[in-house]
Amino acid sequence: MFKRILTPVLTLLLALMLIAGCSSNTARKEAKQGQPAQEKPQKQDVILATTTSTQDSGLLDVLIPEFEKKTGYKVKTIAVGTGQALEMGKKGEADVLLVHAPKAEKELVNSGVGINYRLVMHNDFVVVGPENDPAGIKSVKNTVEAFKKIAQTQSTFVSRGDESGTNKKEKDIWKEVGITPGGKWYQEAGTGMGNTLNIASEKGGYTLSDRATYLANQKHLKLKILCEGDKTLLNIYHVMQVNPEKFNKVNAEGAKAFVDFMVSSETQQIIGKFGVDKYGQPLFFPDAGKKEEELGKQG
Repeated sequence: MFKRILTPVLTLLLALMLIAGCSSNTARKEAKQGQPAQEKPQKQDVILATTTSTQDSGLLDVLIPEFEKKTGYKVKTIAVGTGQALEMGKKGEADVLLVHAPKAEKELVNSGVGINYRLVMHNDFVVVGPENDPAGIKSVKNTVEAFKKIAQTQSTFVSRGDESGTNKKEKDIWKEVGITPGGKWYQEAGTGMGNTLNIASEKGGYTLSDRATYLANQKHLKLKILCEGDKTLLNIYHVMQVNPEKFNKVNAEGAKAFVDFMVSSETQQIIGKFGVDKYGQPLFFPDAGKKEEELGKQG
């Protein structure tokens, strides 16, 4: 009799255990299915050190969102003078550089700090000043003569004074003139191109500007282009990575992606069209794949 009672009890217990086991497995399965998919690891930000002209002209406002959308990287842009951007590269404080002082850039490349050095685009520099042109530079043949007249008449000249690509070009011109500028008429702003233009406008002075930044800001300025078209005023932009073998914290993959993006056919087309709708002319001429000696012929 005891056996007859025990058998149904054991059967019931076994059935309950099986049910519990199935429920547990189902719960685990459902819990696993209900878990959110693991997020992909976030890509490391790309630190871009660049000249103020690429920012002040508005070009980066167009290009950076495109790069971020295509690659998934986020860009931290540090817009300073080219000299400061190159110094950041030397210290490994940036991943990629977009700059416009070829002589200084090549020193960085030759040192092994700059790699994947690529030609991107060009525009030109212009000498701008007040419409009444107190130094009378509008009638001169070239930039050297224009600078000479500004110095001779001691007309106000506002220099960027920040070791930027524009400032380096200005110093080269003064060197060719054979004059070391100084005195009350020669004022160093120590700031970016947009601010330097504003100061020159307020003071009724002359300055050297890249064409793109001048055109992007001209409606707010009391300045006119008075000297242009000189071969010495060619303004060339390159992009390069900072060598990860020199600085292990550099985002090598992100930097390479940015270089590839800048020289891609799609980006070059954007560069070539930028500014046409507003100014009736492009602010930059795309140059990827060209040789430097070919530049300036179409711009």
